[in-house]
Amino acid sequence: MNVDEFGLILFVERFEQCVRFYQKLLQLPVRRSQDTLVCFELQTGYLMVEKGGVAQPGEKTRVHNPTVLRFDVKDLSKQVHHLKERGIHFLEERRVFDWGTIAVFLDPDGNRIEIGEVNATSASYS
Repeated sequence: MNVDEFGLILFVERFEQCVRFYQKLLQLPVRRSQDTLVCFELQTGYLMVEKGGVAQPGEKTRVHNPTVLRFDVKDLSKQVHHLKERGIHFLEERRVFDWGTIAVFLDPDGNRIEIGEVNATSASYS
C-alpha cells in the first residue's frame, strides 16, 4: 500500500463545540471547512471532525469509543501549563510509564485525549 497521508475522522454530536475546542483551545490550524465537517492540519496528517457521532457526559468508555487521540510533545509540563491557561480541565496532569509520561483530558463529546512525552531513551511504547 502506497499511502500519501494518514488521517483520522472523529464523528461528534456537539459539532460546533468540538470545532471550537480543536481550533481555539488546541490551536489546530483548519485545512478546510464545510457545513458538516472541519479538517484540521496535523504535522503528520489530519484530524477531521464531522457531524454524526454521539456525545457522553464525562469520558466515553472503551465500549463507546475504543480510541484515544494522542499528541506527542517535546515538553509535557509546558504544554499542560499552556492548555490549562486556555481553559482545558485535565483528568490527569501527569501519569508516568516506563516509556514516558502522559496527561489526560476530554473534548466536549467525551473523547479521551492524551498529550505525551516519550522518554529520549525509549524507542517504543509498551
